[in-house]
Amino acid sequence: MKPARWQHFLHREKQLLLMWLLGALVGMEFLENGMFVFASSHILGGIGVAPREFAQVQAAYAVGSMLMIAMQQWLTRHFGYRHYLLLALLLYAVGDLASANANNLAELTSARLIQGLGGGAFFISTRVLIPMLFSPALRPKATRIFMLSIFSVGAIGPLLSAWLVDNWGWRWVFLIVLPFTVVFAIGVRALLPRHLGRSSTPVRWSIAPILLFILAIGCVQWSFSEARYALFDKPEHLALIVLVGVVLMGLFGIHQWKHDEPLLHLRDLMKPGFLVGIALYALYYFIVNFSNYLFPQFAEQGLRIPLITTGWLNSFAALTSLVVAIGYIKFAAKISNKRALMMAGCIAMAGACFWLSLVPPDAPYTALYGALIIKGFFGVLMVLPVAALTFRALGDNLFAKGYQSKNIMRQMMASFASAVAAVALQDSKFVQYTELIGRVTPSNSGANTWLATMQSHFEQLGYSAAEAHGAALAEMSAVVNHQALFMACQSLYHWLAVVAAVAAVVVMLQRHLR
Repeated sequence: MKPARWQHFLHREKQLLLMWLLGALVGMEFLENGMFVFASSHILGGIGVAPREFAQVQAAYAVGSMLMIAMQQWLTRHFGYRHYLLLALLLYAVGDLASANANNLAELTSARLIQGLGGGAFFISTRVLIPMLFSPALRPKATRIFMLSIFSVGAIGPLLSAWLVDNWGWRWVFLIVLPFTVVFAIGVRALLPRHLGRSSTPVRWSIAPILLFILAIGCVQWSFSEARYALFDKPEHLALIVLVGVVLMGLFGIHQWKHDEPLLHLRDLMKPGFLVGIALYALYYFIVNFSNYLFPQFAEQGLRIPLITTGWLNSFAALTSLVVAIGYIKFAAKISNKRALMMAGCIAMAGACFWLSLVPPDAPYTALYGALIIKGFFGVLMVLPVAALTFRALGDNLFAKGYQSKNIMRQMMASFASAVAAVALQDSKFVQYTELIGRVTPSNSGANTWLATMQSHFEQLGYSAAEAHGAALAEMSAVVNHQALFMACQSLYHWLAVVAAVAAVVVMLQRHLR
């Protein structure tokens, strides 16, 4: 092979490796986060903490992630993308290892905060690097690899998470990711140009906006995690936290608007098409993260489906999304009306949620396949057209700045949706339990007969009459508790179907993204 041809071959192979490296980096974060959400009740149970504490741990990751995203442009201009990503991989690995070794809520929360600092760099940096590293002819291929990496790990994550928890324990949900951080660090070190993204002029560091941003998002995220306690017991306390967070966010926004070298370039992003796209992104992230939290609770605890089967079902829905994504990539250019696709995605999600809200409590897991297939269309038909159209309003010069703001919103909505789902499930379960237990009265002949039958059963096992009666009452309480959870999940699916239907109406009425 001639030297020139050999050089061309090496350059082409390096470009291909770079594409897969960028896809793998964002895929790793999506994989680990998907596994964490799926196995959250087992992870928190493993350290002796109730599943409702999920909101606090999720909020810690979101705070770390949003801080790293906000500082991304400053850090890359000072250090360059290579060192920025190496630092992020180091933080991610340290947080991952600390999460695997956590023994209480405080340790897990702190570990996820550190992990969020690292993880926040991956999604934004890898997407922004595509136009920086590849020629216009290669960018579509790099973008396809990027998108397919996200959808592919979505199909792997739940099943892998279930298998790890079932066979190795919850700590392996974190440990399984560690080798990848080492491999990807080697790839970043070898493939990314040393000074890529680095500015020739010094960065004007300022601690004030960073502190203001930390205080603002800290208050908002704290309100999310505290909502499960304070919403009914101390609503005025929660309202004060939210108000402080909103005021601080407003002050931060004003500061950034006036600053010559801001963390977030808000002045440049006031384009109607971009703002509408961000709003649709927010709707999508709320619906998908709410659903991601709810489904494992519904399947494993409500329908009593084994953990590994629940993982299979989650992965089946994600595999459907992957197949639809491949079809979208192939045929989307031929469909001029992208708004119709977005509406179809929202209607599909509404239909899937309505289907799940009608599943009987004794239904086999096969009864969920239809709903999961329909649900698999939502992620693709909603988010991919929005992604394509939102940043068109900004152009190439503002793409990185717009993507930065979009990813902060993504983390905020992911944490918010998880907190709302946790609070709503807890409240709805309490309401259902109160209503069901209220029917268990001396005048309810069916309940009395069931209780007498259970008491007789325990007496036959050798219990005394008093012990048998106590065991029968405990069994009845467990049955009522399970039924309350099942009914609460179905009630939330009704509610989520309405939200998805409203999203379809919003898509139909907006005029900026078509």
